[in-house]
Parts: sequence; structure tokens; C-alpha cells
Amino acid sequence: MRVAVCQLNARDDRKANLAAAEVLLERAADGGADLAILPEYVDYLGPAAGLPEPEPVDGEVGSFFAGVARRLGMWVVAGSFHEAGPDREHTWNTSLVFDRAGSLAATYRKIHLYDVEIPGRVSYRESASVAPGDQPVVVDVEGLRVGLSICYDLRFPELYRQLATEGGAHLLVVPAAFMLHTGRDHWEVLLRARAIENQCFVAAAGQTGDHEPGRTCFGRSMVVDPWGTVLTQLPDGSGVAVADLDLDRLAAIRAELPSLANRRL
Repeated sequence: MRVAVCQLNARDDRKANLAAAEVLLERAADGGADLAILPEYVDYLGPAAGLPEPEPVDGEVGSFFAGVARRLGMWVVAGSFHEAGPDREHTWNTSLVFDRAGSLAATYRKIHLYDVEIPGRVSYRESASVAPGDQPVVVDVEGLRVGLSICYDLRFPELYRQLATEGGAHLLVVPAAFMLHTGRDHWEVLLRARAIENQCFVAAAGQTGDHEPGRTCFGRSMVVDPWGTVLTQLPDGSGVAVADLDLDRLAAIRAELPSLANRRL
């Protein structure tokens, strides 16, 4: 299975963001990717006042990525978008997975919401406008079990352990808009930890650069193998990185260091 992580700088223009994402997906397909992952909030990342009207999974954003997946004949994890939520004050932060025919294969709503107050550095309450999901999701991608997550989920290892043990995941995907000030110290460390402790591949696609005053994302999208080795990583700026997932290596690591089998809790 060849996997691509797509890194972009979404701003406050949904149509421009979707067009930029389509170009990256085309590059992924040209590179032979079977599965491509886009970042969190691929549809809009800008001032809340300009947010387009949230929509259902079969709205403009969902229909757009279904069409691109079908045209390219490639599985697409459409990062996440602003799905119409349970009430007028709250959306869901939702990831959609489309198969090669453009059919919706899975939907995941972000469980852990980023409510952080660091005096003088960042003040952000995702829960003020986003409702949490409550269901872990694993989707079968032609025999590859893919566990879904979004950004801040990365800091909660119990989710990934459930995806690996109860869901049988081989690959954990992390669409993200990881903030610069935490990303510099935590992004790669956490991604490699999730790979090592769950003996899974991890593919993380991040937003990069400035999006609005006071919000800068770290980028550095990457694919990590079950030993914790970074197979590929993007520098700053938009781009695509591709890696081949060797499931025989995954099986060998799990056999030689059977930490999942040896767990007692």
C-alpha cells in the first residue's frame, strides 16, 4: 500500500482551499499513491466570522472530494471539514474517507477538543463552537485497517490503543492543524510514540504556515513505521510526500517485540 500525506496552507477562501487540495491529490495520484491524507480543516481555516455555512457530509465539501477520489481512482482521507452539528452554535470537526469509486467509506468526528489557555501565548476553546464526537472509527482500505483521528486526539494514547487492539488497525492517520509553538517540541515525538506503542504505521498530514493573525501551524507532515522510524517528512510549505507501507515488516515487528500481545491492562 502506497500512502501520501498532503500538506497545505488553507486560508479563508473555501473554493481556493479545495482547489489547492485537489492539486495535491493529483500529485499524490501521479506518485502512485493508493491512499492520500489531507490536513484538518482542509475546507476553511480563517477568522470565525467568515466561516461558510456548515453542511452535511454530502454537501459541497463531501461531494467535491468524492468526485476527486472517483476521478483519480484513489482512496482519500479528506482531512476534516466543518460539518453541520447538533445545534446552531456547534459544528462537528469531521473526517470523511472515500474509496476509489468515490463512495463514502467512513465518517469520524473528532473526539478530543482543543481547549487550551497559555497566558501570553495562546487562548483557544474549540469546544465553544465544536461538539465532540464519541465513536472511534477504523475503516478497511483493501485489507489495510486504518484507524482515524484528528489533531488534538494525538495527545490521548488510549484512543490509539483502542484503534489498534479492538479495531485491529495497521495504520493510524492524523489530519492536523498543529500549532507552531507546541509542534516544534511535541509533534514528531508524539507521532513516533503512537507508532511505537501501538506497533502501527502512522501517517500525519498537517496544515502549514500562517492562517490568520495569531495562528501559525507547524506542518512537517510525515509517515512513521511501527518501529518509530520516520519514512518520509515534508519541510515547510505545501507539498506531498509518499511512502510504501510494508505489512510484512509490521508483522515481523509485532512478532519479535510482542508488546501488544504482552499487555496486561
